[in-house]
Amino acid sequence: MNEIHGLSDRIRELLDAKNLARERALERSRALVRHCALAIRAVHRGERPLALAQLGEARTHAQALREELGAYPDLYFAGYCQDSLKEFAEASIVSALVAGEHLPAPEEIGVEPAPYLNGLGEAAGELRRRCLDVIRLGNAPEAERLLGLMDEIFALLVTLDYPDALTGNLRRTTDMVRGVTERTRGDLTLSLRLEDTQRALGALQAKLGGSEADPPPEP
Repeated sequence: MNEIHGLSDRIRELLDAKNLARERALERSRALVRHCALAIRAVHRGERPLALAQLGEARTHAQALREELGAYPDLYFAGYCQDSLKEFAEASIVSALVAGEHLPAPEEIGVEPAPYLNGLGEAAGELRRRCLDVIRLGNAPEAERLLGLMDEIFALLVTLDYPDALTGNLRRTTDMVRGVTERTRGDLTLSLRLEDTQRALGALQAKLGGSEADPPPEP
C-alpha cells in the first residue's frame, strides 16, 4: 500500500507540473496572438515603430513557449501553440515584406516548418489588403511589387506536396493563396487599364480644348 501511495504522489506531482505548464502555455499563446494582431494592424497603418515593438513582445512570448514547454513536446506541438506560432510567422513575414526587407527564414524567427508555411500563406492575404490600399493611393509600382511577392509565395507553396499531417493542412492554405492572388491580379489589372483610359481621355480633352482655343484662320 505504501508503494501505491508513493506512486500516486509522484504521478500527481508530475501531472500538476504539466497542468501548470499547460495553463501558462495557453496564456502565452493568447498574448502571442494578440501582439501579432496589433503588429499587423500597425503595419497597415504605416506605424512601423509600433509594429516592431509589438513583434518584439510577440517574439518574447514565442521564445518563452519553446523554453517552458521543452519538457513537454506534446503540449508544444498542440494545436493552440502551433496556431499562435503560425500567427507569429505571419506577422513577422508581413512586416518584413511590406517594408521591402528580406523574407525571414523559419530558423530566424524560431518557428517550425508547418506553422511557418501556413503563416507564409496567410501573409499573402495581408499583402492583398496592402495591395488594395496602395492601389487606392495610385501607387501602381508598389502594388505590382506586392503582387509579385504573392506570386512567389504561391509558387513556393504549390510545390510542397506532403501529407497534411506534416504540413498542418497546407493544401487548404495554398488554395486560399491561389484565390487571393488571382483576385488581386484582376483588381490591379482593372485599375491599370482604368488609369490608361483616364490618361487617354485627358490627352484627348486637352487636344480638343486646344483646338477650340485656336483662332479661326484668316480669309
